Amino acid sequence: MRLLCALLILLPEAAASRTRRELAPGLYEHGVYDAGGSYCERGDVCCRGRDDGCTVPYLDTICYCDLFCNRTVSDCCPDFWEYCLGIPPPFPKAHGCTRAGHSYPSGATYRENCNLCTCSQDGRWDCEDHACLMDPELINAINSGNFGWRATNYSHFWGMTLDEGIRYRLGTFRPPPTVLNMNELHVPMDSNEVLPRHFDAATKWPGMIHEPLDQGNCAGSWAFSTAAVASDRISIHSMGHMTPALSPQNLLSCDTRNQRGCGGGRLDGAWWYLRRRGVVTDECYPFTSRGSRAPGQPCMMHSRSTGRGKRQATARCPNPRARANDIYQATPAYRLSADEKEIMKELMENGPVQAILEVHEDFFMYESGIYRHTRLAEGKAPRHRRHGTHSVKITGWGEEQMPDGQTQKYWTAANSWGKEWGEKGHFRIARGVNECDVETFVVGVWGRVGAEDVRHGA
Repeated sequence: MRLLCALLILLPEAAASRTRRELAPGLYEHGVYDAGGSYCERGDVCCRGRDDGCTVPYLDTICYCDLFCNRTVSDCCPDFWEYCLGIPPPFPKAHGCTRAGHSYPSGATYRENCNLCTCSQDGRWDCEDHACLMDPELINAINSGNFGWRATNYSHFWGMTLDEGIRYRLGTFRPPPTVLNMNELHVPMDSNEVLPRHFDAATKWPGMIHEPLDQGNCAGSWAFSTAAVASDRISIHSMGHMTPALSPQNLLSCDTRNQRGCGGGRLDGAWWYLRRRGVVTDECYPFTSRGSRAPGQPCMMHSRSTGRGKRQATARCPNPRARANDIYQATPAYRLSADEKEIMKELMENGPVQAILEVHEDFFMYESGIYRHTRLAEGKAPRHRRHGTHSVKITGWGEEQMPDGQTQKYWTAANSWGKEWGEKGHFRIARGVNECDVETFVVGVWGRVGAEDVRHGA
């Protein structure tokens, strides 16, 4: 390299500058050095004449601090002229940036949570200003306050923007007015009837209540909550003779009428499909859209009528190791009253119910306790205050004595963000006050189970 550098003085200037860049990639950019800092000074090396051993590590190569390097700009250390010769460098000095005691060249980048920071020409870090899904400041404020629940930093959410969380981790379209105005089914209640203070569907129906699911970055809670509730209801109504874990992917890929797969969907459309077409189990049609941010994947399962309302799959399972491709269906879904006692009685008698939930920025950070939206972000810019519609499975209720002596009632619900989130995939939310619209639109359904199904299973 030193021999080639010595020949640079014999080359025309255009060729010389080009060769300099080839000889020392990364040192030269648009005619100026791109990484300032102390190199000769740091090693206290300034050698006289030519000394090929007079080098200092520089980015992914080396630079020289001997007088011979002065015959070409390309292989001198950036501080050679100032430190070794006491004269200004023969090029405009690039400022570069410092971070954690290290120097970085102009154009260098690093990521701070969900924001990308870039070193500018004037030596400043220019950072994006997105609202991040995981907000350490908000987490500390929640845990320092008296809100009745705790927040935490989830590593699988770290690096996502709040906008991405709303867009990819929810996925239920708010029911249109025609659906919200549908008649409510009122559960008969005796005026003297006393419901238990605590109830857990998994305790009443052991082995029939399925574990929380994980939708990943597929905005498909409409399909996951529907499959979750239908799975439990079919298990309960068949008295445990059938315990299918129904396939969300079957809904995501095949229920395409006014639905957008991993881009969101409507609950009424999901229940229509389950009633008219039916779905197979998750074993038969496994979830493959975990990291998907696209609307959906081609449908690989269809069904045809076999008479008397029953349907049969027209293809084998996408999973070749699956044992059966049975189709499961439900009766038409019915909307419950928003009265908490009617919801409680329906849940206790017939199984888990589906509910929409308006998710705010702090809910993503929920770890444990009885959730209430804190409104701590109201003092921030609008981009930090976001919400979107989600859907979940309510599995029980309870109440808890708070530090101030008051009793806080709550619902227990299964989310679809995996078992690592919340209380092993579940969360508790204030009951009886329509917190985050959780009591606004609650749906129940009956599994289509005949006497033959109960006798023989699916």
